[in-house]
Amino acid sequence: MRRIAEQYVKLVLKVGQHDENFVDAYYGNPQWKPAGPPAPLAELARTAAELRQAVAGLTIPRNADELVRLRRDYLDKQLAAVETRVAMLQGQRLSFDEEARRLYDAEPPVKTEAEFRLVLDELERLLPGRGPLADRYAAFRDKYVIPAGKVDAVFRAAIEGCRARTLDHLTLPRGESFTVEYVKDKSWSAYNWYKGNFASVIQVNTDLPITIDRALDLACHEGYPGHHVYNALLERTLVRGRGWPEFSVYPLFSPQSLIAEGTANFGIEVAFPGAERTAFERDTLYPLAGLDPTTADRYATVTASVDKLSYAGNEAARRYLNGEIDRAAAAAWLETWAMSPKDRAEQRVRFFDQYRSYVINYNLGRDLVRAYIEKRGGTADHPDVRWQEFGKLLSSPRLPSGLR
Repeated sequence: MRRIAEQYVKLVLKVGQHDENFVDAYYGNPQWKPAGPPAPLAELARTAAELRQAVAGLTIPRNADELVRLRRDYLDKQLAAVETRVAMLQGQRLSFDEEARRLYDAEPPVKTEAEFRLVLDELERLLPGRGPLADRYAAFRDKYVIPAGKVDAVFRAAIEGCRARTLDHLTLPRGESFTVEYVKDKSWSAYNWYKGNFASVIQVNTDLPITIDRALDLACHEGYPGHHVYNALLERTLVRGRGWPEFSVYPLFSPQSLIAEGTANFGIEVAFPGAERTAFERDTLYPLAGLDPTTADRYATVTASVDKLSYAGNEAARRYLNGEIDRAAAAAWLETWAMSPKDRAEQRVRFFDQYRSYVINYNLGRDLVRAYIEKRGGTADHPDVRWQEFGKLLSSPRLPSGLR
């Protein structure tokens, strides 16, 4: 399996020469990085198919532990995604759902306008008044924007809160660290660039105003116990602990992303379950942002309701990428059904252009991870079990089909 794993890493890096977004992280053998012009896509497609055949022919010893069995499945699913991405680079067009299945090993659910309408009715009751609901929500939300000069202090306090809670339950590698950078002109809100040696660069996009709830969302998602912790535990457990090189490279358009994004989003409620989140924001973040902490409970109620509309983004992406609606209609759909302000709706469509069906990894990933952990006893009323199962998942090669 070692030979296949090495060839897989080299293949991913070669595909990255054709697609600048494909290789999200690599901290393995620098000599494996390709030199010279990119290899033809047809050649890369043949290599992926040959490696999948080799994986299928592997015999796993009866006494092998679970991680070894998961490793074989991981290589097969990841290679299938590489095949798919290469086919897309060669011009093959896939529907939103087929692309999601082949890249992320998951079946995205279909949601209806009637389901979203129930949530909008709920928001009508929470935000009474005159004028369109979207305008009322925008006006309400604007009151919770962090002043630009206070974003860094609020974000760092949020990270420290997330990190402290994570360290209470998970043992992280000694010397793990991160740096924070503020950037502009991106289609995403924040990004974790994992550098290896247990270090990350967390970039926060300041193109658009950042509301108080997003500080904790991004701190947990990108940092603790999200992407930074996920990558650090994989490096410690699988790359260094087992000598498995395939985990030193992270192809973004692959099943690994559903686990990465799903654990990062579910990690928010693992670290700050229920009212604990509102209390931390009210007592720590609101004062730093200069916002009225007495309104924290109401804001949390409204944002929890809006979160129920997250799958509206998937529906906008499905229609847009399938060619059923154009860019303007996709943004309008987001404004109507996801309560996205116009500027954020336009940014989201830019994300669809760049990352396509990747959008399913955030909400579907979170829901699959939550169900998997709760099935193993990690419910909200058993936080120690929840953290234990969460940590095990972060340190394993388990992928989406293994969550079901």
